[in-house]
Amino acid sequence: MKNIRHLLKELAIQEADLQGKQFLAPAVQGGRVRLRMAGIIYTFEIEPRGFEGWGIFEAIAPGKAQLVEPADFMQIAEYLEQFPQARLWLAYPLRGQTWLAYPMNESDWIQRTGTVKPVVVHLVEEGGKFDPVVVRWDGKNGWFEECDRRADPLPTEQLRTELKRLTQPKDLSFKGLTPEMRTVYEQVCGKIAEFNPNWQHYQDEKRLQSALKMGGGELQSFQESGDEYWTVNWTTRTGEQHTSAIFKQDLTVFSSGICLSGRDRDFDLQSLIGVIENQDEGLE
Repeated sequence: MKNIRHLLKELAIQEADLQGKQFLAPAVQGGRVRLRMAGIIYTFEIEPRGFEGWGIFEAIAPGKAQLVEPADFMQIAEYLEQFPQARLWLAYPLRGQTWLAYPMNESDWIQRTGTVKPVVVHLVEEGGKFDPVVVRWDGKNGWFEECDRRADPLPTEQLRTELKRLTQPKDLSFKGLTPEMRTVYEQVCGKIAEFNPNWQHYQDEKRLQSALKMGGGELQSFQESGDEYWTVNWTTRTGEQHTSAIFKQDLTVFSSGICLSGRDRDFDLQSLIGVIENQDEGLE
C-alpha cells in the first residue's frame, strides 16, 4: 500500500495539472460541475454561477472552473452515449431544468436499479407534464436526451385533459391507461392544490377571512351547517365574540346571532360587523 503522504502528494500534483485543461460537463442549477480523471472525481464551482446546461469548462484554479462556451449537439450526444437509454414520463419541474419523472416500464426499471421510484432528470430542454422522454441513466440521475418521438401522443393528451377536468387519480380511466401512467398522474395531482382534500376548506376559509377583515373583524373558526350555509365564529375589532350563520353562495346572513328584528338577511358578513359594533345606537 502506498504511503499516505506519497498518495496525497500525487493527488496534489494531479490536481495542479488540471489547471488550464478543458472538459465537457453538464451544469445543473447550483453552479457546480464534476470531472472524473484517473478514477478520482473533482468538483468545481463554475463561473458564471447562473449557467445551467452543457458546457465546455476550463479549470482555472483548484476547485474553480470557467465556462468557455456552451457545448454543441454532437459533443453532448457523444458524452451521453456512455450511458444506457431509458424511457420515462415527465411529471413536474423541481427547479430550473430539473424535473421529476417516472419510468414507462416498472418491470424494466426494477431490473436496472432493483427498485421502482420517481427519477430525477436534469437539463430538460423541452417537454411538459406527461411528455414521454428519452434519458440517459448514469446510475443515480437521468440526463435528458430528447422527447420520445416514437411514443403514442394520445396518452399525453388524455392525461392533460383529465388533469384540466380535475379527475381524481382513482377515477382515471381511458383506453390504453397503464399503471405507470396512473402513477405519474398521481404525482402531478399531488402538486396541485385543487386535488388536495383540504383545498376547498382552505378556499372557503380565505373567503371568510377576507370578508371579515374588510369589515374589521377576525375569523376564529367555521364549520359546515348543511349545504347552504356555514356557522362562523368570529370577533369584532374589540375582541367581542359572535357566532353567525352565513350563506355560502353570497355570504349574506342567515342568522346573525343577535336580535336584528328579522332583518338578518338584509346584511352580509362584512356589513354585519358594523351593525353589531353600533347596535347600541339602534337600527335605522
